[in-house]
Amino acid sequence: MAPDPFAEDVSPLRALVTPRMLGVHVIGVLAVSIALIAGVWQYDAWAQRREAEARDLSQSEPVALLAVMDGDDPFPGQDLGRPVELTGQWRTGETFFVADRDDPRQDPSAEAVTAPDVGWWVVTPVSVDGTDSAIPVVRGWVDAPTDPAPPADGTRVDVVGWLQPSEGSGIVDEDPHDDVLPELRIASLTQRVGIDLFSGYVVAREVDGAELTDTDSPVAVGPSDLPEVGVFTALRNLLYAIEWWVFAAFAAFIWWRFGRDEVVAARELAEQGSADGDDPGDEESDATRRSPNRPVGSTS
Repeated sequence: MAPDPFAEDVSPLRALVTPRMLGVHVIGVLAVSIALIAGVWQYDAWAQRREAEARDLSQSEPVALLAVMDGDDPFPGQDLGRPVELTGQWRTGETFFVADRDDPRQDPSAEAVTAPDVGWWVVTPVSVDGTDSAIPVVRGWVDAPTDPAPPADGTRVDVVGWLQPSEGSGIVDEDPHDDVLPELRIASLTQRVGIDLFSGYVVAREVDGAELTDTDSPVAVGPSDLPEVGVFTALRNLLYAIEWWVFAAFAAFIWWRFGRDEVVAARELAEQGSADGDDPGDEESDATRRSPNRPVGSTS
């Protein structure tokens, strides 16, 4: 029996290249491609922002603090760790201490054997010239919450140090009325300092042209002792990238499912057409005509 042309028209292969399915293919390719490209773009933005914040600016030349940020500006993340210089006046009466800070003189190779000594940072705000704000300055490390060499209140000072953002890990201050803080969180200082504050702080490297050392008191705090960049930097970009890739996978699944349904429908139509072309009545008539028991010349 000759092949049924109807079954050929509804073959699975032809079902995938009908005008309607060609439109579906175009939409599927565009949706998946756009989602993948958008995901890669967001991933690159995440990687670039983290790379920018991971740059070691601690050895770069100092720049003026006011060239980086003003008293009312948000913290410039791209300048984290950059040396800045400022001139102002000590606010010694508002000195405070930050607890649980490692001794900067500790040998890093010995940390795995013995825990480093823990002490306090000595922090004194400086009213910055040219602004109505002050910035906290970490003057060094001490092994007890007392200031061994407080500067005279109101004296002018030139500071060069590393710019750092406000800390904020959510540690609770068990005694908010003393001079010891669990972390250097700018928002926690508003009740302690009688002036507006910058959104970051400075770890002193030089004071009045004299470089601080580990033999000073307080002990100088170096770049290796600075807090690390948060692990959630640019997390939003990474989540957007994952969202776009999930959308691409979903679009690809819908595309595949639509094509599969078309193939299944085409196969069912082909099987139905083949069954309709195979009439049992015709087979019985042919068998009767070929039967050897049929009398010659019989018309019944």
